[in-house]
Amino acid sequence: MKDIFDYFAAQRDRHVAELCTFLSIPSVSTRSEHKGDVARAATWVASSLERAGLEDVVINPTKGHPCVTGHTPHVAGAPTVLVYGHYDVQPPEPLELWKSPAFAPEIRQGRIYARGAADDKGQVFLHLKVLEAYKAVRGGCPINVKVLIEGEEEIGSPNLVPFVKANKKLLACDAVIVSDTHMLGVNTPSITVGLRGLAALQMTVRAAKSDLHSGTFGGGVANPLQVLAEILVGCKDPKSGKIKIPGFYDQVRKLGAADKKALALVPHDDAAWLKSTGAPALFGEAGFGTLARIGARPTFEINGMWGGYTGEGVKTVLPSEAHAKISMRLVPDQDPREIVKLAKAHIEAIAPDHVKVDVRIDKNMGSPSFVDPNFPAMAAAARAVERVFKKAPAFTREGGSIPIVADFERVLGRPTVLLGFGLPDDGLHAPNEKFDLRMFDKGVRTLACLIDELAAAQR
Repeated sequence: MKDIFDYFAAQRDRHVAELCTFLSIPSVSTRSEHKGDVARAATWVASSLERAGLEDVVINPTKGHPCVTGHTPHVAGAPTVLVYGHYDVQPPEPLELWKSPAFAPEIRQGRIYARGAADDKGQVFLHLKVLEAYKAVRGGCPINVKVLIEGEEEIGSPNLVPFVKANKKLLACDAVIVSDTHMLGVNTPSITVGLRGLAALQMTVRAAKSDLHSGTFGGGVANPLQVLAEILVGCKDPKSGKIKIPGFYDQVRKLGAADKKALALVPHDDAAWLKSTGAPALFGEAGFGTLARIGARPTFEINGMWGGYTGEGVKTVLPSEAHAKISMRLVPDQDPREIVKLAKAHIEAIAPDHVKVDVRIDKNMGSPSFVDPNFPAMAAAARAVERVFKKAPAFTREGGSIPIVADFERVLGRPTVLLGFGLPDDGLHAPNEKFDLRMFDKGVRTLACLIDELAAAQR
């Protein structure tokens, strides 16, 4: 691999400059005023794929933002992988907390700061440069690589699954490779084997037709804020952390001996982790350690509550309604569609008669996923990581969700290797998002080695 690695070293300054150009495009998919910028980012990706030697590069229109596809020249008898990523980014607000403008990339102390630096433009860029290197140095890629880069991941990928379903032949592969996760540290390599799914709902509790004077009416009608709190406690025990929704745990896949062993091998320090949160003490589901709680067990979380008067001073009001947003992270083999039905039914069942309760299910949901570490492409990724990092990777589970991962397995029938190169402190979705250039360098070398490992397996 010396020839490929030498190419990376020789072209590094150019590559970093190109990444800065990519990051300067404000491709915020959630905002209509950036529609043109999102389209410009798609064009940038397509042009980069063509320069890397890919064929049949197409900017595919959807009902929303486009997705870009292409493939390397066909190599008979070689394995085929599908590389997936996204070029859209989160909004940059609050702007005042950025040390440098979100879309004016700046390098400070070996880290590149910009919105999308790690999520996911920087990581998508790694794949583009690896394909470029194989073409420049060896005349082409020794395996078949298909690429699918979308522009709607940050808004739930509403048009991606229909595209995948309609293009199963185009996207057919032996495995999917995604770089949209992180490793435990610069010198602590890891590969994500599990992601939690996601389901969400919003609840409104109503009593009177309008806000009431708490002196005149207090004690005569229910307070929606009080009832809301009682219902939420009825969903999750405040002492044990157990979720009280009937049937919620019925399909949860239990952690076997191999799962527990894998968790035990992950480097983790509860005290350091707790310090990073700023919380005074750990808390979670009884009977499980922190790593299991945040990656291998389901949750019920209140994301927001509001109602009544919250301004300066006292206003003795009895609010007419109260609201809460709730999300549930799910694990194999929970079905998000079934879980939200169970949650809605439970809330309606425990709601008292002296209020009206409305539960609305969020349409955007995702299934959990888990990939066997012994799956051939996963094993090849582990070997590639060890070649670059000089130590075997830990197999970790992330608490977050990438819904398309489960969809790839369901629609294409292929598992996904989550080989990410971000770091836990990269500040995804937050001000001063960054990508460590040490991970940039290790990332291109690791992905190049992965192609080499997959090619060698077929010889």
